[in-house]
Amino acid sequence: MIKKVNKKTTAKPVKKISTKPYVPNEKEKYMCAKHKKFFTEELVKWKKDIIKSNSLTNLLNSSDDNISSADMVDQASSYTDKTVEMKALSRSRKLIEKIDAALMRIKNDTYGYCEETSEPIGLKRLIARPIATLSIEAQERHERDEKIFIED
Repeated sequence: MIKKVNKKTTAKPVKKISTKPYVPNEKEKYMCAKHKKFFTEELVKWKKDIIKSNSLTNLLNSSDDNISSADMVDQASSYTDKTVEMKALSRSRKLIEKIDAALMRIKNDTYGYCEETSEPIGLKRLIARPIATLSIEAQERHERDEKIFIED
C-alpha cells in the first residue's frame, strides 16, 4: 500500500509593485518633497527630449549645408527650410531656458507659486504646463491686458 503525502504549500504574500506612475494629487501638501521630485523629473526628461530631438534634427540637416543649387526655386525652398529650422531651434532654446528657470525655482522653493500673486498655481496647471509661472487668473489677466494693448 502506498500512502499519498499531501504537501500543503504556504504561499508567501506577494508585494504588489505599482505600475502606475506617481502623479501629484491635491490630498498631499502643496509642493511637498514628492511634488518637487515629480516636477524635477518631468522637467529634466522634457529638457533631455528637446536636446535629443534638436541634435537629431541638426544631424539630419547637416548634410544640406554644402549643397548649392543653380535652380532659384530650390535655393528659395532651401532658404525657407533653414529659416523654419532656425525658428524652431530658437523656440527650443527659449523653452530650455524656461525649463532651467523652473528647475531653479524648485531649488529656491518658489516653484508652483504665481510670480504676481504668490498664490499656488495649482497642480493641474503645472502638470499641463510645468514651466507655468502665473496662476490661471493672473495669466488670463495678463492676456486680457496684452489684447487691450495690442488693440489700442
